[in-house]
Amino acid sequence: MLRLGLTGGIGSGKTTVAGFFGARGAVVIDADAISRQATAAGGLAIEPIRSDFGADYITADGALDRAKMRQASFSDAKARARLEAIVHPLVGQETARLEAEAVARHARCIVFDVPLLVESQRWRQRVDRIIVVDCPHEVQIERVMARNALSHEDIRRIIDSQAPRLQRLRAADVVIFNAAISMERLASEVSEVALRFGL
Repeated sequence: MLRLGLTGGIGSGKTTVAGFFGARGAVVIDADAISRQATAAGGLAIEPIRSDFGADYITADGALDRAKMRQASFSDAKARARLEAIVHPLVGQETARLEAEAVARHARCIVFDVPLLVESQRWRQRVDRIIVVDCPHEVQIERVMARNALSHEDIRRIIDSQAPRLQRLRAADVVIFNAAISMERLASEVSEVALRFGL
């Protein structure tokens, strides 16, 4: 079984790329989606977050108040570390469960879609190749502002909190440059990469 690590900065298009790999038969395990599930109403992270940060960080419908937590994380590195200590183990457990399911089904390929893949040393040992979806910071900001109600400053902070672009590129076995190209061209590039890996 081939295990591919897929990463890229916010707004780079890695979720779209992951979807193209999924369409070719790969099992995609999306760490961001798992994290959102854990912090949604009824998610496993909610009560630990309430206990650690207080009820003010939980919305009326029982989900994580993302805007409030984002501000806390930006202003206090310890707050961010406390949140990660709650959420990351839950993401790890669910990732392992989904991976085991894929192995049991004899999947040909698993794509681990992980925003912080380069920042975490353990991923290098878990995957056979690392694919980085790359684009300039200006493109990232433009895309995120178009889809989210985030300010330019907030997006900049998120970018700054992630691995530097050069660090991701240095870790890459394959780079998919996703700026100023059509969706069709992006799909074609993913197909070319997938064929190299026998997908």
